[in-house]
Amino acid sequence: MGVVYYARYLEYFEQARTELLNNIGIVVTKIEDAGYYMPVVKVTANYKEGARFENEIVVRTMIKEVPKARMTIDYEVFRKSDNKLLVTGQTIHGFIKIKDGKPKRPPKVLIEKLISVISD
Repeated sequence: MGVVYYARYLEYFEQARTELLNNIGIVVTKIEDAGYYMPVVKVTANYKEGARFENEIVVRTMIKEVPKARMTIDYEVFRKSDNKLLVTGQTIHGFIKIKDGKPKRPPKVLIEKLISVISD
C-alpha cells in the first residue's frame, strides 16, 4: 500500500523514548543495573495519516509529569517535509524490581533527574 505498517510506530516510540532518556541523562541500562525494569504496561496510538515509504519523520517525545508509581511518555510523529502530524501516542511504564519481579516505586535516581528536567 506504500504506507508505513502501523506497528512500526511502536518501534519509533521505543527508539525515541531511549533517545529522550539518554538526552536527559537517564541511561536505561543504569536503571537496570540499579535493579529495576521499566516495562511498558499500556500503549496507545492514534493514527491520523500514514507516513509513506521514504518519508522522513520526526518523533517528538515528552515526559510531562514526574512519576509516582507509573511513568507516562507522550509521542507525536510528524512528516518532516511539511510538519504534518501523522500519529500521536502514549506509553505507560511500570517499575519492577528485577530480583523479585514485584512492582515498586520508580528509582530515586530517575525521580531526581526528572524533577530537575521537568521543573527547568
